[in-house]
Amino acid sequence: MEFDKMTALELGRMIKNKEVGVVEVTKNALENIEKRDAVYNAFVTVCFEEALKQAEKVQKGIDDGTFTSPLAGVPMAVKDNMCTKGILTTAASKMLTGFKPTYTATAVKKLENAGAVMLGKLNMDEFAMGSTTETSYNGATLNPWGENRVPGGSSGGSAVAVASDMAYYTLGSDTGGSIRQPCAFCGTTGIKPTYGTVSRYGLIAYASSLDQIGPVGKSVEDVAEVLSVISGHDAKDSTSVNNSLKIILNNNIKGKKIGIPRDYFGKGLDGEVKDAVLAAAAKLQALGAEVEEFDMPSLEYAIPAYYIIACAEASSNLSRYDGVKYGYASPSFEDLTDLYYKSRSEGFGAEVKRRILIGTFVLSSGYYDAYYKKALQAKAVIKQAFDKAFEKYDVILSPTAPTTALKMGENLNDPLKMYLGDIYTVSVNLAGLPAMVVPCGFDKEGLPIGLQLIGKAFGENELLNVGYAYQQNTDYHTKKPVLKTGKEA
Repeated sequence: MEFDKMTALELGRMIKNKEVGVVEVTKNALENIEKRDAVYNAFVTVCFEEALKQAEKVQKGIDDGTFTSPLAGVPMAVKDNMCTKGILTTAASKMLTGFKPTYTATAVKKLENAGAVMLGKLNMDEFAMGSTTETSYNGATLNPWGENRVPGGSSGGSAVAVASDMAYYTLGSDTGGSIRQPCAFCGTTGIKPTYGTVSRYGLIAYASSLDQIGPVGKSVEDVAEVLSVISGHDAKDSTSVNNSLKIILNNNIKGKKIGIPRDYFGKGLDGEVKDAVLAAAAKLQALGAEVEEFDMPSLEYAIPAYYIIACAEASSNLSRYDGVKYGYASPSFEDLTDLYYKSRSEGFGAEVKRRILIGTFVLSSGYYDAYYKKALQAKAVIKQAFDKAFEKYDVILSPTAPTTALKMGENLNDPLKMYLGDIYTVSVNLAGLPAMVVPCGFDKEGLPIGLQLIGKAFGENELLNVGYAYQQNTDYHTKKPVLKTGKEA
C-alpha cells in the first residue's frame, strides 16, 4: 500500500482504524528518505532508531487511548533551527557543529504529546538567512519539481520533505516569508500564523520580533490540524498569547470580501504568476466571494524596513556564538579576542556575516536614527495600511513570489536581487499578521505557482477557510512531481 501519497489526516484515520500500524508507516517513511534524500538533500539529520522507538511507544499509546489526536502516529519532520533534546540541532551552520540541546522546543513538544513521530531535522538556509536554501553548511536542497531548481528558503527542507513524500507534514519558521515562499516554489500548503500564536521557545532566533513557527503540509486540512496542536500560550515565551486555535473548516465563502492590492501586480511580477493568481481570484469570486482591487502603496517600504530590522536583531541574537560555550571553536588562536574573531569568521557563512555587518552598522551610534529608527517608523506605516485595508476586507490576496522557482545559483551572488524576491511576503511579518500559501497553478515549465492569502491578526480560522474552499474546488495541491531516487541521480 502506498502510504506516502496520503495526506497526514488520511493516514491518521487509517492508523486510528487499525488498518495500518505506526511502526509500518514509520519504516516506510524512513525507506523513502533513504531512497530519495540522496537526490534532494532535505534532511540534515535522520533519526532512524529514535523514530522507530517513538513509533512503538505511540502505537501502544493509541491502543490504550493515551493518544487521541487525528495526527497520532503520523511521521513528520522539523526544521533544523528548532531545539530537540539529545538530537543534533545546527541551524544548518558550522557554528553549531555537534550541538545537542538539553530541551525540546515547545511546538515540537506539543506535537510529540499528541503522538507525532519525528523522522529527523530538515535542511535550511544557515540561521534562516536566505531565500533559496543554498546557504546551508550542509549543501543546497533541490526542488523536486524542476531540474537544478531551488526550493525557496529558508524552510526549503520543510517544503521539499512534504513535496517529495518523505514526511507527511513538517514544521518551518517564517521571518519574512520563509514558510510561504518555499511552499509556493514546491507546490505545498503552509501557513505563517499571527505573531504570538505559536511559542518561539526553543526556536533558534534570527529576528525575534518577526520569527514565527508554522506548519507545511499537503492540504489546508493538514496544516489546520497541526496549527491547532501547536498554538496557545507558553509560560516560557512571554510573546505567546492565550489563543489555542480550534479550526473549523467549511466550504462556504459566500459574501467574504477579498481585497487585491494593485501595487502587488506591477513591475517585476512574472506574467504567468500574475495570470495564475488572478485566475485564483476569479475562482474565489465564482465561489461567492466579493473580490475588489484597492491601493496599498506602503509596499515600497517593506523590503528596506524588513532587512534593516531583521539584520539589526540578527546582529544582537547571533552575538552569543563566540566559540566558548557550545558549538564551533577555532582550533588555533592566541588569546580570547582572537578566539572570538576566528571562531565567528570560520563558523559563520558569507550571508550570515553580511547580515550581521548590516545589523551592526544600522545599530551603531551614528546611524541608529537614520536607519533603524526610520525602519521602525516604516513598520508602523505598513501596519496601519493593513489595519485600514482590513476595515473593509476579510482577506487580502496576492502573489507569493515574483517568479516561480529560480535556477540554482541564480541569485546567490546577487544579495539585493535575492532580497527583492521577498517583496510580497515581508510586510506580513512586519505587521505580525497571519498568511498562508496554497498552490494555484503551474508555469509553462511545469513549476508550481503559489497563491498568498493574508488575514487579520488572529484571523487564522477565516483565512484557512478561504484556502480550504479554494482547495475543495481545485486540484493543484494534489499534483505531484516525478521523484528521483539516489540510484537514478
